[in-house]
Amino acid sequence: MIRGVRGATTIELDQSELVLEETAKLVQEIAKANNILPDNIISVLISTTPDITSAFPAKAVRSLEGWQYVPTMCMHEMNVPGALPLCIRVLMHVNTDVHQKDIHHVYLNNAVSLRPDLIK
Repeated sequence: MIRGVRGATTIELDQSELVLEETAKLVQEIAKANNILPDNIISVLISTTPDITSAFPAKAVRSLEGWQYVPTMCMHEMNVPGALPLCIRVLMHVNTDVHQKDIHHVYLNNAVSLRPDLIK
């Protein structure tokens, strides 16, 4: 069965090192929290708020050991007034037998404010 696993994080400044570091940390935390192996990942969609332009977050995913063949795509979020700035969001599609209610979505840094109902 295919499930979507969500996550988000923020960075302090739009610097390529921070984009890559925080993206890698986020996807690794999502995988760890849900016992996901790269071979079980169908695809990873990564969006950033329009104020992030210094790096492609997908580069961080492809650089992880065992993740180089995971299909990954980047895009920008809508530019909505009042949106959380400097935010990186991830939607990972995975093959799993885990029930939807048992999926652990991961929110780090200031992104915890996006879904306080999912923070455990």
